[in-house]
Amino acid sequence: MKKFNPNKNIIITLILVIVVVSVISITAARRANSQKTNLVQSVANDSVSIVDRIISAPVKFVENTFSNVNNLFITYSENERLKNKIDSYDELAQKTKNQEREIKKLQSELKLNETLTDFEKVSANVITRSPDAWQDMLVIDKGSKDGLKVNMAVMSQKGLVGRIVEVNLASAKVELLTSANQNSNHFPVRISGKEGETFGLLRNYDEKTGTMIVNQLTGEKKLKAGDVVQTSGLGGNSPADLPVGTVVEFKSDDYGLDKQVYVKPYADLYDMSVVTVVKRAVGDSD
Repeated sequence: MKKFNPNKNIIITLILVIVVVSVISITAARRANSQKTNLVQSVANDSVSIVDRIISAPVKFVENTFSNVNNLFITYSENERLKNKIDSYDELAQKTKNQEREIKKLQSELKLNETLTDFEKVSANVITRSPDAWQDMLVIDKGSKDGLKVNMAVMSQKGLVGRIVEVNLASAKVELLTSANQNSNHFPVRISGKEGETFGLLRNYDEKTGTMIVNQLTGEKKLKAGDVVQTSGLGGNSPADLPVGTVVEFKSDDYGLDKQVYVKPYADLYDMSVVTVVKRAVGDSD
């Protein structure tokens, strides 16, 4: 059996190391002297580049996919947030519009109260107005504890709108001038113009034209469009000089026996949230 000689293997190893070092040194020297790489180095570099592309391509694809999906989620979240902001803005804009509308009504009611300095009055909020009786009745949040009584005149915005027909402790029911009940909602009125004064009874409402009708006129004064209509105070159920509206036209009734005066009311009889109850003229006793 042939004996293993370790010295021989050591010599071979040293020779291989010397050869490798020499090759590397020569390659490095050539690269330093020339900008061109040799064939072996070029092949090795290309091989490494190709392998790197093959390995990195799936990784980059997965990274891009995750990035795109993440961007979609971010975009969705951002869109939802903006949508909520838009909804909140619309809600806030509508709320602001409603508040401005309410402020205008309160300002109008304040101006009305400033003109009624000769009367004792109570302001009240409309708490109920049934759709099936929209033209007939409404309920306010003041009652007998506030000194309200039946037949007291009720005003809103700039003019007369009705009278109280029922009083409870903390609420009252108001019959409107637009009511179809023509037996209880009559107001004696005075029409003032350049020719003088004419008296009559406010007793009907024309829904088509949105005007109130005054008939049973007394006096032969010539009426004109624009003449002012106020309560006369006759009959004792309402104080005098409450504003009602202005004359828009006048004509004979269906039988040609009586004149009818059509009056445009100062108040919006369909849109009321605040009203003023006129208790009595200042100085009058109960």
